[in-house]
Amino acid sequence: QVQLVESGGGSVQAGGSLRLSCAASGDTYSTKCMGWFRQAPGKEREGVAVIDRDGSTKYGDSVKGRFTISKDNGKNTLYLQMNSLKPEDTAMYYCAAGSALAGWLFVDNTYWGQGTQVPVSS
Repeated sequence: QVQLVESGGGSVQAGGSLRLSCAASGDTYSTKCMGWFRQAPGKEREGVAVIDRDGSTKYGDSVKGRFTISKDNGKNTLYLQMNSLKPEDTAMYYCAAGSALAGWLFVDNTYWGQGTQVPVSS
């Protein structure tokens, strides 16, 4: 019912910038809350940034001040502006959506995109 498609991933040098996009389609009620998560090889998935229904945002400690999450409600598209990238930001980045958030967790069903790779070289 809900489809999420990420784009904008690719290799980037440390200190560089990249903007990820996530186009959502289907039931808009189920995409009121959206976010970005990432998973590096051999590590657990971690929350990067989420945006709630009222536009409030939450960021992981490691990306605060460098990343910005935003949403174009008219296009139902989520963005992640990543600045001052570091090698430790290297990961597969996933877009997620749901109807409600409790911290980093979606209260009910969670929809996931396929992911987009972001390798950051030093």
